[in-house]
Amino acid sequence: MSSSEILQGDPRTQLGTRASRRLRADGRIPASLQADDESPHVDFSVDERLFLASRRHHTHLYDIEVGGDSASAVVRELQWDALGDRLHHIEFRRVKRGVKAEFSVRVVITGHPRSGIATQLVEQITIRSIPSMIPDSVELDVNDLDEGAHLSAADLILPEEVELAVPGETEVAVVVAPKHIAEPGEGEEEDEAAEPEIIGESKAEEDAGDDGDSEGS
Repeated sequence: MSSSEILQGDPRTQLGTRASRRLRADGRIPASLQADDESPHVDFSVDERLFLASRRHHTHLYDIEVGGDSASAVVRELQWDALGDRLHHIEFRRVKRGVKAEFSVRVVITGHPRSGIATQLVEQITIRSIPSMIPDSVELDVNDLDEGAHLSAADLILPEEVELAVPGETEVAVVVAPKHIAEPGEGEEEDEAAEPEIIGESKAEEDAGDDGDSEGS
């Protein structure tokens, strides 16, 4: 489950590509906090090392402090460079502590079907939870299922205090038959027996036979 962490932010007085590059060169990541009905949009920057460390600790809920103001927020979007190596921007979404809201979390398949292969149809599912109880993921158990089984959102294993925000019949995974992979040499005899006629060669042989008849006449 998620725990909250205080994240100190520095207000951004200069925006744009050049200013963002300077921040990243100094080890800081440009960030923004979305506006809501009560509070305005805020642009700021955070320490890259501290933020990435919080993600490794599975933190989802942050208390962001910028210019003397504080707000509870979750990460809405992370923007990376073209290679996916460097974090370029963080967009935070305001939330209220103790108030349920909708969040997208990963679906993780566990177990092994008795027959067939489990194919995951959705990577994420929308759940409803208070911000401090957001799970890293929700599990879908496919253990001992047979080929042809269909699993829906209602089959997901949800932690306590977490509920679905999508219809329970939403299809999440299916157990399908494994694809047949031909063994080396398989089908060679059939190919040899059913070797196609080479039309050009047959025509040439017929012409050669006709020429021989003409010379003998």
